[in-house]
Amino acid sequence: MLLRDHPRRGHRAVAAALGCALSAVTLIGCGDSQDTGPSPTPTTSSPDAASFSGVPPSALASQAASAIASAYASASVAASSARARASEFEASVDAEVARANAAAEKALENVEGRGNAVAEVGMKGLPRDETSGLLAVLVTITNKTDSRASYAVQIDFEDSSGKVVETRFVGAENLDPGDKEQPIAFSRQPADVQLTPRLAKAQRY
Repeated sequence: MLLRDHPRRGHRAVAAALGCALSAVTLIGCGDSQDTGPSPTPTTSSPDAASFSGVPPSALASQAASAIASAYASASVAASSARARASEFEASVDAEVARANAAAEKALENVEGRGNAVAEVGMKGLPRDETSGLLAVLVTITNKTDSRASYAVQIDFEDSSGKVVETRFVGAENLDPGDKEQPIAFSRQPADVQLTPRLAKAQRY
């Protein structure tokens, strides 16, 4: 066969055919390899914009603006979601504190005297500028026993005559030996009312 007898000539024929297809856009004729015709003259006309595959600058700017707006919207949604989660967490904490305080009040219902855990409870007043002007007491409950225990504490707020104006309950549950918790007892009385907090009862159970 021709290609088998003359491999180089066959290769040149294939290359010439490919050259014809590729040279169409340059307007160069696909003749014999010895053709010495004149070279094509470069054109000075503007290129056809429709032949470009890129995006015009105005469209790029529009796309960039859209992307920035989308990013801001996503950030806003994320921030709102974070605030919602924080609110849910605060609500869950408040609910847990309320539940623990209610459990402490119930545990002290039938306690005679001051209870069996007064020595395991300490109190410290908090500055009003840290509590929005409210009277608040930091109660420190420490398990000084060698076994796990729960605690219920009653704080009485008394006026200058010693009269109990308000009573609050706080507690700590399932404290391991040596562990401590520091719940806060808040008075709901107006800030201008002068009251003194007193540890009324503390029961370990």
